[in-house]
Amino acid sequence: MRFSVNIPNFGDFADPRTVAKVASAAEQAGWDGLFVWDHVLHRYHGKRPFGDPWMLLTAAALATSRLRLGTLVTPVPRRRPQQLARQIATLDAVSGGRVTFGAGLGGPVEDEYESFGDTADLKVLAERLDEGLDLLQRFWSGEPVNHDGRHYQARDVTLLPATVQRPRPPVWIAGFWPSRPPMRRAARWDGAVPLFEDAKHGYVPPVDQARDLIAYLREQRKNLAGAGSSSFEVVLGGATPGGDAAKVRDLVAPLAEAGATWWDERQIQVSDDIDRLEPVLRRIEQGPPVL
Repeated sequence: MRFSVNIPNFGDFADPRTVAKVASAAEQAGWDGLFVWDHVLHRYHGKRPFGDPWMLLTAAALATSRLRLGTLVTPVPRRRPQQLARQIATLDAVSGGRVTFGAGLGGPVEDEYESFGDTADLKVLAERLDEGLDLLQRFWSGEPVNHDGRHYQARDVTLLPATVQRPRPPVWIAGFWPSRPPMRRAARWDGAVPLFEDAKHGYVPPVDQARDLIAYLREQRKNLAGAGSSSFEVVLGGATPGGDAAKVRDLVAPLAEAGATWWDERQIQVSDDIDRLEPVLRRIEQGPPVL
């Protein structure tokens, strides 16, 4: 199992210099990755400054040499695929091939989409997500792209440079379990980042639900040509008490045994500490779980 730190892109973490400090501390303390949220607007966390995630991650890349870096998660349907492809390819170059791309519908839909005059139709957004993901991997190839889809078009387009990672950066897909469609989508890519109806952001997911989810993902992977033999990540997360190694191990080890491959250290979403540097940095410096 590998271990990452998860921070929002608002509050203290809207400042790229702060995110660079967090990234450097995480690398020094032995963590394996740093992932940031990708929100333009989240009214629950209103009246806070928000930072662009790609600028935040660029600062993190320049401050580190080993950490995996990415978003958890980027709402692909609210972005233009060509612009997003450029941003990710640029970060992949700056970081020397350390980008992991977390993707999903994003939310809250009424904030991220409706507030700006976009559709809130989940079927349409899911179509744009799938079509956008397909375009992204084609743009990352550095080869000519022609595409005439339901939502996007590209006419003899070649975007250079291609990504450093070949054939592309890993793509992890988010969704709420036990909803099956997002996990079927995840099985077609490189990893799943589930949230749980019974364990909102920051809460450790129930082990029995994690087992059910991982069994479902494995079954889906078996049905995909060639996918069953390739690597696939399952990213679970929550807030752990870093000062108590035994308690942390008791929380995380059963999830690793169930098949999780990453532990993503988070703050409770409703906590006042979620966007404050001091408690996050304190947890980072205590180091990742030891299993």
